Amino acid sequence: MGLFAISDLHVRHGDNRAFTEALRPESEEDWLLVAGDVAETTTDILWAMRLLAERFSTVVWVPGNHDLWTVPSDPVPLRGQERYDHLVGALRELGVHTPEDPYPVWEGPGGPVTVAPLFVLYDHTFRPAGTRTKAEALAVAHAAGVVCTDEYLLHPDPHPGRDAWCRARLEYTRGRLDALGPDVRTVLVNHFPLVREPTRILHHPEFAQWCGTEATADWHVRYRARAVVYGHLHIPRTIMVDGVPHVEVSLGYPREWGARPHPPQGPRRVLP
Repeated sequence: MGLFAISDLHVRHGDNRAFTEALRPESEEDWLLVAGDVAETTTDILWAMRLLAERFSTVVWVPGNHDLWTVPSDPVPLRGQERYDHLVGALRELGVHTPEDPYPVWEGPGGPVTVAPLFVLYDHTFRPAGTRTKAEALAVAHAAGVVCTDEYLLHPDPHPGRDAWCRARLEYTRGRLDALGPDVRTVLVNHFPLVREPTRILHHPEFAQWCGTEATADWHVRYRARAVVYGHLHIPRTIMVDGVPHVEVSLGYPREWGARPHPPQGPRRVLP
């Protein structure tokens, strides 16, 4: 019985789709945390999540930026908050836990811990060195030719910007986490890293501004995390911050994982 996690399945790629089709739990009691970027279209997201929900005892999902894109090929042309709400409703019908549901409690080995799926975006506070504002950070990124596709496909409607949506999500999520008892241990699950440290090794530091927010830098301590699970960077590894493991669980694109000396082995064990 284990608590496992994976992210960035990107099932529109044939190799990734085959990898996802082959995923199986080690035990019929295993949980799976899916830390975002399942796919770009609603059809592919629901195909993958239905498959995983049928195989794992409990499945928890948080949205990645790709899940929230509005692409021309998607039969569901919703944008922003409406797209997110649509995905939440569809995944609930599959029995998947979302950031809008009561936090499930893992009672298996290493527990009990409250598994908190978070939907916290980014606000351009992971800025390049020498920049002081979002406008300056974006200017540096455009000059370097390193601009996230979110700028064109991730619409924040009805919020005036993704940073404003991020602020709203921070306020909402803090309220839920603050309501947990003072002795409750957690596993925090978010698509983006909660601390800046994992972005320090990016080949293009300008991209870090689309990778999180400084507002969550102490959440692993404040909310008594046994572990933090994230994806997005496509750099699977574990780093320790204040004694808490921050576990990057992404599969990534075939060109990335196919070039590594060993093939991906499936979801990462978080607990025990």
